[in-house]
Amino acid sequence: MSDDQDAYLLAITPTARRQLTDHLPEAVAAAAYEFIVGPLLDDPHRLGKRLRPPLSDRHSARRGTYRIVYRIDDDTRTVTVLDVAHRRDAYRTGR
Repeated sequence: MSDDQDAYLLAITPTARRQLTDHLPEAVAAAAYEFIVGPLLDDPHRLGKRLRPPLSDRHSARRGTYRIVYRIDDDTRTVTVLDVAHRRDAYRTGR
């Protein structure tokens, strides 16, 4: 992990929190959480890709067959994790 002053702050939406604590397999949730609090906060632009409209305000990072969908606010240096889901469900706009 890089210098803590360089790392982004973390915010997790209730949807993403529920996915991590209640819905995902334990091993997947643990791996996703380790990725979120480590490498993702160090360099969120490098690790994910910007999504296409209508989700163009979001980024997605792959963890196996799961996706971590997040928003980056460079002004406040905050990464907001919006969802953690299997790739077949991660981009559904009704979620």
